[in-house]
Amino acid sequence: MRSHYQKLLTLFESIVEDRTNGKEDSTMERSDVLDSFLEIIQKENPELTLHDVLHLFLDLFVAGIDTTSATIEWAMAELLQNPEKLKKTRNELQQVINKDEEPKDSDINKLPYLQAVVKETLRLHPTAPILVRKSGSEADLCGFRVPKDTLVLVNVWSMGRDSSIWTDPNLFLPERFLESGEEFIGEDFGFIPFGAGRRMCSGVPFAHRVVHTMLATLLYHFDWKLADGEKIEDMDMTEKFGTTLHKVKPLMVIPVEE
Repeated sequence: MRSHYQKLLTLFESIVEDRTNGKEDSTMERSDVLDSFLEIIQKENPELTLHDVLHLFLDLFVAGIDTTSATIEWAMAELLQNPEKLKKTRNELQQVINKDEEPKDSDINKLPYLQAVVKETLRLHPTAPILVRKSGSEADLCGFRVPKDTLVLVNVWSMGRDSSIWTDPNLFLPERFLESGEEFIGEDFGFIPFGAGRRMCSGVPFAHRVVHTMLATLLYHFDWKLADGEKIEDMDMTEKFGTTLHKVKPLMVIPVEE
């Protein structure tokens, strides 16, 4: 594990070196988060060091890979288990994306059903099933006194399957989000896959673009079928709980080019 982290750090160091030494394409106008951090570092008394920045990017990179890949796997599994939803998603993509073009993040807002599929996936299979928070002040919760600074575990997985909030909570129904218009930005406390408030996940914009664009690309170019002749009704949808919610049995599928 340590060697893999070191390889990533070495990669990030080379990217920073290329940026600071002007080895990248100088004709490209750029103002991204790396530029902002480099400006801070180059000040006379910087608040951050290069070491801080490299490890920050390492944290963002590692956290983003596992969570986004798990969400895409769950979305594909749910769509394959619901062929009519898969067909509806692919039809929308084929109507919106121009022929011989790749799905782009600028297309996401034109794909309401794809967005609903991602939201429904996150409702049933939240990337982080348990959120850890600390109470900022003493509070009364359902008759229980919760002292200040108490560690609080928020069961996001259970909230997403609460029958008092959701109709048919165990069914995969993306249409529910077309009707409600709910977003995962923490405004509705019945649906907080990324948390809420000032401590909600800072990677939401990144996850939003990556998950939608990758899922759109997979579904736009190919139809899909289960591997080894597995039948839909035999799909194992058992969840493996941990820091990230994974399938116990990894999804095995075969692309079918049309």
